[in-house]
Amino acid sequence: MPANSTRIRLQPANTSRIPFWGQIFIGTIWIAYTLALIFTDSGLNDMHFLHYVFLVFSLVYLGYVLVHNAPVFGTQSYLEFTPGYIVHKAGLFRPKQVFAAESITRLEMAPRQVRVHTKEEGTYALSLREVRGRKRKRQLLDQVRAFATRYQIPLVDAQAPV
Repeated sequence: MPANSTRIRLQPANTSRIPFWGQIFIGTIWIAYTLALIFTDSGLNDMHFLHYVFLVFSLVYLGYVLVHNAPVFGTQSYLEFTPGYIVHKAGLFRPKQVFAAESITRLEMAPRQVRVHTKEEGTYALSLREVRGRKRKRQLLDQVRAFATRYQIPLVDAQAPV
């Protein structure tokens, strides 16, 4: 990461209907059930290989939940201010959104989000609910203001004091 960039860690957006510990519990139950089926089945069933297939899928599911929700491979959700760009990454399995300074027409700071208006793509809303802590939120808002000042981008600030 370049020395003159600022990366602000975001909490993963909680968009799943089942919470993290619920997903872990479901995956653990699947694994325990499959292992019980493997150990109690004495080869009487011709389709016993399906137990192993389901066990592999259960382990893959549990691994997906852990990788998606825990910072196993470092910070996966962040907002980064680099020279000339704002980079938004929403998670491990999601692509980066890169906003070039020359394509941004206006920045808006609302109470719970930062809106980036671009020439070609339209409007992107970056949720401030993913930023935890007053210090990080203040740092993010200061970075948005500094970015707008540095690149002469109009800034609409409807933000209440943090």
